[in-house]
Order: sequence, then C-alpha cells, then structure tokens
Amino acid sequence: MAIVPNPPVTASGPRLEVRALRPRECPPVLTRLRARAHDELFLIDLVRQLARGEPEVEIFAAWRGGTLVGLASARPTIVLETGLDADVLTALVGPLATLSMGLIRAPAPIVEPLWAGLAPRRRRALVDRLEISLILEPESFAPRDPPAGVRVRPAGRQDLDRLVEAARASLREENRPDPFLGDPRGFRRWVTSRHQRALVAERGGRVVWVGYADVQLVDGWLLQGVYSWPDQRRGGLAAAGVSALCRQAFAANARHVQLSVVEGNTAAIALYTQLGFFPHTTLRTLLFA
Repeated sequence: MAIVPNPPVTASGPRLEVRALRPRECPPVLTRLRARAHDELFLIDLVRQLARGEPEVEIFAAWRGGTLVGLASARPTIVLETGLDADVLTALVGPLATLSMGLIRAPAPIVEPLWAGLAPRRRRALVDRLEISLILEPESFAPRDPPAGVRVRPAGRQDLDRLVEAARASLREENRPDPFLGDPRGFRRWVTSRHQRALVAERGGRVVWVGYADVQLVDGWLLQGVYSWPDQRRGGLAAAGVSALCRQAFAANARHVQLSVVEGNTAAIALYTQLGFFPHTTLRTLLFA
C-alpha cells in the first residue's frame, strides 16, 4: 500500500513515517500491546486478525527511526492505541481523517483530535456518546445463578430470529441506524457470523436475554451486545447471563473480562459492580458518515 505522507520533520528526533501495518510485522506489535492488555484488548484482537490475513482489517502504524511508536485501526472499527504522544496522534489522524464513514471507539480524550480532523470534511455524527469501561478480574468475581425457570445455554442457529430481533432492538434503544432496513440479508449474515460467541437465557422455551463474548483471548474477554427483552428486565437475567459468560472466560484462563456501559446507566453499573466489575476508563463511541 502507498505510504501516507509524513508530517514535518521536528527537531526532537527522527521523522515520523505512517503506513499500513503488514501481517508479518504483527508478532512484535502484539507483544507491545499485551503489556497493557486492559487498555488495548480490542486493538490486540484486530492485530491478531490482521496477522491471520483477514481482508477487512486495516491498521496504520507510526514509526520513528524504525521504532514503532503508535497504532490506529481504520477498519472495521477505528481504535487508537492509548498513551500516544501528541505528534504521533497527529500523524495517525491524517489517514483516518480521509474516511468517509466509520465507527470510532477509543478513550474519550483521544477521540477529540480525530473528530476535529473529520469535522472540516463535513462528516456528521450519527451517534456520539460516552461509555464507562468496566473490568472484572478472577479474584473479584461474585457470580449470580439464573432465576428459577431460566436456563442459560449457548446460542444455536435455531435462535437466529431472536438474535436478529435483539440486535435491532438494541440499536434502536441506542438511537443508532438500523442496517437491517437497507440490507436484511446482510444483517442476518452478520448476526449469524457472531452467534457461536453468544449465550442466551431461555424461559418457557423463549429466548429472553442474549450476550456475546466477541473477543476471547487469554489476555482478556470483551463482552458486547448484552440485551434483555424489556418485559424481562430487573429479574436477574443480565446478572446470570453475564456471570455465565465470565465463568466461561475464567475457565479458559482469561486474565480479565471487560465490557462497557453507556454513561448515566446507573442501574447497569450497579449490577456489574455487584458481580465484581470496577470502572477502568471512559470511552467515546462515535458513529459518523
């Protein structure tokens, strides 16, 4: 791929070079990120996908004199490495600011300069919200069992209609666009591709809760897409379902589990705190087009 134009040379050191990360460069990059797995779990998973040759993953790397100094993914989600120096962040914003649409998910202070670079290009924020990232470590885990009459089990293909329904309902509740309306088959394929990473809670033969472990690494598991049907809320389903996912994670020797909650959702934060989760950082999720 073409090298992205470099920023001006500074007197502080060698010139910064920003270019696409190559699959063969991934092993030492993973070593770098794993030293801060709590902060970089999503980016670790994307680098692993790139190393396997996944075509939908694109990651830019900033180098100074042959030394890696920063990373940012462009696809499928925009994720920036934490703790970047100001000049490195500016360099990485350059190629990202050319994107016509995307989903940014990164610590809140890092997102601001990126969005400032996108705004003059007439990008419009469809969703812009803060989320609290929560982390659970094995020694703090206080699991909850399912309520009477509820069974938590792996999702199967027979559950796809309910999983699609949950995914669409969750997007609506978050005031996000519903991709199903423009491409129902594509949306169903996307849900199908995730279903093996999901658990569901079933009551009376009906799926009433779903949650996904989208990242499953020894470094950590990332839970997403946790959803209870409205008429089933406040009955212990989320606590039991998330507990089951966390049991799976720790049985697989994961060092931690993380998830995020929209800022201001005090009920969810209280629920996860009771399971042993603690606040880690504030993320900003920004969907733009």
